[in-house]
Amino acid sequence: MSLYKAKFSAFGSYAPAKILSNQDLENIVDTTDEWIRTRTGMVERRIAADDEAASDLAFHAATNAIEASTVKYKEIDLIIVATISGDHAFPSTACILQKRLGLRGMPAFDVSAGCTGFIYAVDVARQYIENGAAKHALVVGVEILSRIVNWTDRNTCVLFGDAAGAAIVSRTEPGDISQIMGSIMDADGMFGEHLMQAAGGSRLPASQATIDANQHTIYMEGNRIFKHAVRSMYASSDALLKDNKLTGLDIDWVIPHQANIRIIEALASRMKVPMEKVIINIQKYGNTSSATIPLAIDEAIRANKIRRGDIMLLTSFGAGLTWGSILARY
Repeated sequence: MSLYKAKFSAFGSYAPAKILSNQDLENIVDTTDEWIRTRTGMVERRIAADDEAASDLAFHAATNAIEASTVKYKEIDLIIVATISGDHAFPSTACILQKRLGLRGMPAFDVSAGCTGFIYAVDVARQYIENGAAKHALVVGVEILSRIVNWTDRNTCVLFGDAAGAAIVSRTEPGDISQIMGSIMDADGMFGEHLMQAAGGSRLPASQATIDANQHTIYMEGNRIFKHAVRSMYASSDALLKDNKLTGLDIDWVIPHQANIRIIEALASRMKVPMEKVIINIQKYGNTSSATIPLAIDEAIRANKIRRGDIMLLTSFGAGLTWGSILARY
Protein backbone atom coordinates (compact mmCIF):
# COMPACT_ATOMS: atom_id res chain seq x y z
CA MET A 1 0.00 0.00 0.00
CA SER A 2 1.25 3.46 -0.90
CA LEU A 3 1.69 5.88 1.97
CA TYR A 4 0.80 8.88 -0.20
CA LYS A 5 -0.54 9.85 -3.62
CA ALA A 6 1.33 11.85 -6.25
CA LYS A 7 0.17 14.59 -8.60
CA PHE A 8 1.41 16.95 -11.29
CA SER A 9 1.73 20.38 -9.65
CA ALA A 10 2.93 22.31 -12.70
CA PHE A 11 4.73 22.15 -16.04
CA GLY A 12 7.30 24.29 -17.80
CA SER A 13 9.17 24.18 -21.09
CA TYR A 14 11.83 25.83 -23.17
CA ALA A 15 12.78 25.74 -26.83
CA PRO A 16 15.84 27.39 -28.42
CA ALA A 17 15.31 30.49 -30.54
CA LYS A 18 16.75 29.17 -33.82
CA ILE A 19 14.17 27.68 -36.21
CA LEU A 20 15.08 25.13 -38.87
CA SER A 21 12.27 24.92 -41.42
CA ASN A 22 11.51 22.31 -44.05
CA GLN A 23 12.63 24.81 -46.65
CA ASP A 24 15.98 25.10 -44.87
CA LEU A 25 16.33 21.32 -44.99
CA GLU A 26 15.77 21.39 -48.76
CA ASN A 27 19.13 23.15 -48.96
CA ILE A 28 20.87 20.54 -46.78
CA VAL A 29 19.64 17.17 -48.07
CA ASP A 30 17.64 15.79 -50.98
CA THR A 31 14.13 16.34 -49.63
CA THR A 32 11.12 18.62 -50.03
CA ASP A 33 8.74 20.47 -47.76
CA GLU A 34 5.84 18.45 -49.20
CA TRP A 35 7.58 15.12 -48.55
CA ILE A 36 8.32 16.01 -44.92
CA ARG A 37 4.87 17.43 -44.19
CA THR A 38 2.89 14.52 -45.63
CA ARG A 39 5.02 11.79 -44.05
CA THR A 40 5.76 13.31 -40.65
CA GLY A 41 3.51 16.32 -40.02
CA MET A 42 6.59 18.44 -39.29
CA VAL A 43 7.04 21.98 -40.59
CA GLU A 44 9.87 23.32 -38.45
CA ARG A 45 12.02 22.38 -35.48
CA ARG A 46 14.24 24.25 -32.99
CA ILE A 47 18.03 24.03 -32.93
CA ALA A 48 20.16 24.84 -29.88
CA ALA A 49 22.74 27.61 -30.14
CA ASP A 50 26.40 26.61 -30.20
CA ASP A 51 26.81 27.67 -26.58
CA GLU A 52 23.68 25.86 -25.34
CA ALA A 53 23.98 22.44 -23.70
CA ALA A 54 21.26 20.13 -22.40
CA SER A 55 21.56 21.51 -18.87
CA ASP A 56 20.93 25.04 -20.17
CA LEU A 57 17.66 24.04 -21.82
CA ALA A 58 16.75 21.99 -18.74
CA PHE A 59 17.42 24.96 -16.45
CA HIS A 60 15.01 27.22 -18.34
CA ALA A 61 12.27 24.57 -18.44
CA ALA A 62 12.79 23.75 -14.75
CA THR A 63 12.59 27.37 -13.59
CA ASN A 64 9.46 27.89 -15.71
CA ALA A 65 7.84 24.85 -14.06
CA ILE A 66 8.80 25.89 -10.53
CA GLU A 67 7.61 29.46 -11.10
CA ALA A 68 4.28 28.11 -12.42
CA SER A 69 3.78 26.12 -9.21
CA THR A 70 3.37 27.03 -5.56
CA VAL A 71 6.46 24.96 -4.72
CA LYS A 72 9.50 26.88 -3.51
CA TYR A 73 12.94 26.07 -4.88
CA LYS A 74 14.12 24.89 -1.44
CA GLU A 75 11.19 22.45 -1.25
CA ILE A 76 12.44 20.39 -4.22
CA ASP A 77 13.86 17.17 -2.76
CA LEU A 78 14.46 15.04 -5.87
CA ILE A 79 15.73 15.82 -9.38
CA ILE A 80 15.44 13.38 -12.29
CA VAL A 81 16.49 14.29 -15.82
CA ALA A 82 15.50 12.11 -18.76
CA THR A 83 17.96 12.50 -21.63
CA ILE A 84 20.11 10.66 -24.18
CA SER A 85 22.01 13.82 -25.12
CA GLY A 86 23.22 15.16 -21.79
CA ASP A 87 26.11 17.56 -21.29
CA HIS A 88 28.54 14.70 -20.60
CA ALA A 89 28.63 10.93 -20.16
CA PHE A 90 29.20 11.90 -16.53
CA PRO A 91 28.47 13.70 -14.30
CA SER A 92 24.74 13.44 -14.81
CA THR A 93 22.85 16.35 -16.31
CA ALA A 94 20.63 16.20 -13.20
CA CYS A 95 23.62 17.03 -10.98
CA ILE A 96 24.64 19.90 -13.28
CA LEU A 97 21.05 21.19 -13.15
CA GLN A 98 21.02 20.85 -9.36
CA LYS A 99 24.11 23.07 -9.11
CA ARG A 100 22.63 25.60 -11.54
CA LEU A 101 19.47 25.81 -9.42
CA GLY A 102 21.54 26.28 -6.26
CA LEU A 103 20.04 23.20 -4.59
CA ARG A 104 21.67 20.63 -2.31
CA GLY A 105 20.77 17.73 -0.03
CA MET A 106 18.79 15.52 -2.39
CA PRO A 107 19.23 12.70 -4.92
CA ALA A 108 19.81 13.83 -8.51
CA PHE A 109 20.23 11.40 -11.40
CA ASP A 110 19.55 10.82 -15.10
CA VAL A 111 17.26 8.27 -16.76
CA SER A 112 18.06 6.89 -20.22
CA ALA A 113 15.00 5.47 -21.98
CA GLY A 114 15.09 7.33 -25.29
CA CYS A 115 11.85 9.05 -26.20
CA THR A 116 10.09 7.29 -23.30
CA GLY A 117 12.50 8.93 -20.86
CA PHE A 118 10.10 11.49 -19.41
CA ILE A 119 7.42 8.85 -18.84
CA TYR A 120 9.92 6.58 -17.11
CA ALA A 121 11.28 9.45 -14.99
CA VAL A 122 7.82 10.53 -13.86
CA ASP A 123 7.04 6.95 -12.89
CA VAL A 124 10.22 6.81 -10.76
CA ALA A 125 9.41 10.16 -9.14
CA ARG A 126 5.84 9.03 -8.43
CA GLN A 127 7.12 6.03 -6.53
CA TYR A 128 9.55 8.15 -4.48
CA ILE A 129 6.61 10.32 -3.48
CA GLU A 130 4.17 7.49 -2.83
CA ASN A 131 6.58 5.73 -0.46
CA GLY A 132 7.36 8.94 1.42
CA ALA A 133 10.98 9.37 0.27
CA ALA A 134 10.23 12.69 -1.45
CA LYS A 135 7.56 15.38 -1.40
CA HIS A 136 8.33 17.51 -4.45
CA ALA A 137 10.24 16.10 -7.42
CA LEU A 138 11.55 18.04 -10.39
CA VAL A 139 11.36 15.88 -13.52
CA VAL A 140 12.88 17.16 -16.77
CA GLY A 141 12.96 15.73 -20.28
CA VAL A 142 15.63 17.41 -22.39
CA GLU A 143 17.37 16.69 -25.68
CA ILE A 144 19.77 18.36 -28.06
CA LEU A 145 19.45 15.79 -30.81
CA SER A 146 20.78 18.16 -33.46
CA ARG A 147 24.26 17.31 -32.12
CA ILE A 148 23.86 13.58 -32.89
CA VAL A 149 21.88 13.71 -36.14
CA ASN A 150 23.44 12.46 -39.35
CA TRP A 151 22.85 15.47 -41.59
CA THR A 152 23.51 13.37 -44.71
CA ASP A 153 20.67 10.92 -43.92
CA ARG A 154 17.50 12.47 -45.29
CA ASN A 155 15.32 9.85 -43.60
CA THR A 156 16.33 10.85 -40.07
CA CYS A 157 17.80 14.36 -40.08
CA VAL A 158 14.41 15.93 -40.91
CA LEU A 159 12.79 14.41 -37.82
CA PHE A 160 14.58 15.75 -34.77
CA GLY A 161 14.78 19.00 -32.84
CA ASP A 162 15.99 20.41 -29.53
CA ALA A 163 13.88 21.36 -26.49
CA ALA A 164 13.21 20.74 -22.80
CA GLY A 165 10.06 20.14 -20.79
CA ALA A 166 9.68 19.89 -17.02
CA ALA A 167 7.12 18.88 -14.43
CA ILE A 168 6.82 19.27 -10.69
CA VAL A 169 5.51 16.00 -9.27
CA SER A 170 4.27 16.48 -5.72
CA ARG A 171 2.56 14.72 -2.84
CA THR A 172 -1.19 15.33 -2.90
CA GLU A 173 -2.84 17.38 -0.18
CA PRO A 174 -6.31 16.87 1.35
CA GLY A 175 -8.94 18.16 -1.04
CA ASP A 176 -6.76 17.85 -4.16
CA ILE A 177 -8.49 16.72 -7.32
CA SER A 178 -5.14 16.28 -9.05
CA GLN A 179 -3.61 12.80 -8.92
CA ILE A 180 -1.47 10.42 -10.93
CA MET A 181 -3.92 7.55 -11.25
CA GLY A 182 -1.63 4.86 -12.59
CA SER A 183 1.11 3.88 -15.00
CA ILE A 184 2.42 1.00 -17.09
CA MET A 185 6.06 0.80 -18.18
CA ASP A 186 7.54 -1.83 -20.48
CA ALA A 187 10.58 -2.63 -22.60
CA ASP A 188 11.91 -5.21 -25.04
CA GLY A 189 15.67 -5.18 -25.56
CA MET A 190 15.38 -7.75 -28.36
CA PHE A 191 14.76 -4.92 -30.82
CA GLY A 192 17.24 -2.35 -29.53
CA GLU A 193 19.30 -2.36 -32.72
CA HIS A 194 16.39 -0.79 -34.63
CA LEU A 195 17.04 2.60 -32.97
CA MET A 196 20.44 3.41 -31.57
CA GLN A 197 23.61 5.48 -31.42
CA ALA A 198 26.18 2.77 -32.08
CA ALA A 199 29.46 4.42 -31.07
CA GLY A 200 30.72 6.44 -28.14
CA GLY A 201 30.28 3.85 -25.39
CA SER A 202 32.33 0.88 -24.22
CA ARG A 203 31.16 -1.31 -27.14
CA LEU A 204 32.52 1.06 -29.79
CA PRO A 205 34.72 3.74 -28.21
CA ALA A 206 35.27 6.90 -30.20
CA SER A 207 37.87 6.54 -32.93
CA GLN A 208 38.57 8.01 -36.31
CA ALA A 209 36.91 4.97 -37.87
CA THR A 210 33.66 5.42 -35.91
CA ILE A 211 33.61 9.12 -36.72
CA ASP A 212 34.18 8.51 -40.44
CA ALA A 213 31.36 5.93 -40.43
CA ASN A 214 28.92 8.36 -38.74
CA GLN A 215 28.40 5.86 -35.92
CA HIS A 216 28.02 8.60 -33.34
CA THR A 217 24.75 9.67 -34.94
CA ILE A 218 21.19 8.37 -34.74
CA TYR A 219 20.45 5.15 -36.63
CA MET A 220 16.82 4.18 -37.07
CA GLU A 221 14.89 1.57 -39.04
CA GLY A 222 11.82 3.72 -39.52
CA ASN A 223 9.29 1.18 -40.81
CA ARG A 224 9.97 -1.28 -37.98
CA ILE A 225 9.87 1.45 -35.37
CA PHE A 226 6.52 2.71 -36.72
CA LYS A 227 4.86 -0.69 -36.25
CA HIS A 228 6.31 -1.22 -32.78
CA ALA A 229 5.35 2.31 -31.73
CA VAL A 230 1.65 2.07 -32.58
CA ARG A 231 1.26 -1.45 -31.20
CA SER A 232 3.14 -0.82 -27.95
CA MET A 233 1.66 2.58 -27.09
CA TYR A 234 -1.81 1.23 -27.72
CA ALA A 235 -1.18 -1.88 -25.60
CA SER A 236 0.07 0.07 -22.57
CA SER A 237 -2.65 2.71 -22.90
CA ASP A 238 -5.45 0.18 -23.29
CA ALA A 239 -4.24 -1.88 -20.32
CA LEU A 240 -3.92 1.23 -18.16
CA LEU A 241 -7.44 2.39 -19.01
CA LYS A 242 -8.85 -1.05 -18.24
CA ASP A 243 -7.00 -1.11 -14.92
CA ASN A 244 -8.84 2.10 -14.03
CA LYS A 245 -12.16 0.94 -15.50
CA LEU A 246 -12.08 3.67 -18.14
CA THR A 247 -12.27 3.87 -21.94
CA GLY A 248 -10.97 6.35 -24.47
CA LEU A 249 -14.29 8.18 -24.16
CA ASP A 250 -13.49 9.06 -20.54
CA ILE A 251 -10.21 10.79 -21.41
CA ASP A 252 -10.16 14.56 -21.82
CA TRP A 253 -6.75 14.65 -23.49
CA VAL A 254 -4.31 12.18 -25.00
CA ILE A 255 -0.77 13.53 -25.06
CA PRO A 256 1.32 11.15 -27.18
CA HIS A 257 5.01 11.30 -27.97
CA GLN A 258 5.41 13.61 -30.97
CA ALA A 259 7.37 11.31 -33.29
CA ASN A 260 5.26 11.22 -36.44
CA ILE A 261 1.75 12.46 -37.24
CA ARG A 262 0.89 9.11 -38.83
CA ILE A 263 1.79 7.27 -35.62
CA ILE A 264 -0.34 9.71 -33.62
CA GLU A 265 -3.31 9.31 -35.98
CA ALA A 266 -3.00 5.51 -36.01
CA LEU A 267 -2.90 5.43 -32.20
CA ALA A 268 -5.95 7.69 -31.87
CA SER A 269 -7.84 5.53 -34.37
CA ARG A 270 -7.10 2.31 -32.47
CA MET A 271 -8.11 3.96 -29.19
CA LYS A 272 -11.26 5.39 -30.78
CA VAL A 273 -10.31 8.85 -29.56
CA PRO A 274 -11.19 11.84 -31.80
CA MET A 275 -8.21 13.88 -32.95
CA GLU A 276 -9.76 16.93 -31.28
CA LYS A 277 -8.81 15.35 -27.94
CA VAL A 278 -5.20 14.69 -28.96
CA ILE A 279 -2.56 17.32 -28.14
CA ILE A 280 -0.28 17.85 -31.16
CA ASN A 281 2.56 20.32 -31.66
CA ILE A 282 4.82 18.22 -33.90
CA GLN A 283 4.49 20.80 -36.67
CA LYS A 284 6.38 23.36 -34.54
CA TYR A 285 9.10 21.30 -32.90
CA GLY A 286 9.52 17.95 -34.64
CA ASN A 287 10.62 15.03 -32.49
CA THR A 288 12.37 16.30 -29.36
CA SER A 289 12.48 12.80 -27.80
CA SER A 290 12.05 12.88 -24.02
CA ALA A 291 10.96 16.54 -24.17
CA THR A 292 7.93 16.13 -26.45
CA ILE A 293 5.28 15.24 -23.86
CA PRO A 294 6.03 17.85 -21.17
CA LEU A 295 6.55 20.48 -23.89
CA ALA A 296 3.15 19.67 -25.42
CA ILE A 297 1.41 19.64 -22.03
CA ASP A 298 2.94 22.96 -20.96
CA GLU A 299 1.86 24.64 -24.20
CA ALA A 300 -1.66 23.23 -23.87
CA ILE A 301 -1.96 24.43 -20.27
CA ARG A 302 -0.74 27.92 -21.17
CA ALA A 303 -3.22 27.98 -24.07
CA ASN A 304 -5.99 27.13 -21.58
CA LYS A 305 -6.77 23.83 -23.29
CA ILE A 306 -5.76 21.52 -20.43
CA ARG A 307 -7.37 22.61 -17.17
CA ARG A 308 -7.35 21.43 -13.57
CA GLY A 309 -9.44 18.30 -13.22
CA ASP A 310 -8.93 17.12 -16.81
CA ILE A 311 -7.96 13.48 -17.24
CA MET A 312 -4.78 13.10 -19.31
CA LEU A 313 -3.29 10.00 -20.88
CA LEU A 314 0.45 10.34 -21.56
CA THR A 315 1.99 7.68 -23.78
CA SER A 316 5.38 7.27 -25.44
CA PHE A 317 7.74 4.89 -27.19
CA GLY A 318 11.49 5.03 -27.66
CA ALA A 319 14.91 3.45 -27.97
CA GLY A 320 15.52 0.31 -25.99
CA LEU A 321 12.92 -0.49 -27.12
CA THR A 322 10.92 1.16 -24.32
CA TRP A 323 7.35 2.30 -23.97
CA GLY A 324 4.83 3.31 -21.34
CA SER A 325 1.72 5.23 -20.39
CA ILE A 326 0.64 7.39 -17.46
CA LEU A 327 -2.93 8.27 -16.51
CA ALA A 328 -3.39 11.43 -14.47
CA ARG A 329 -6.01 13.94 -13.43
CA TYR A 330 -4.30 17.32 -13.74
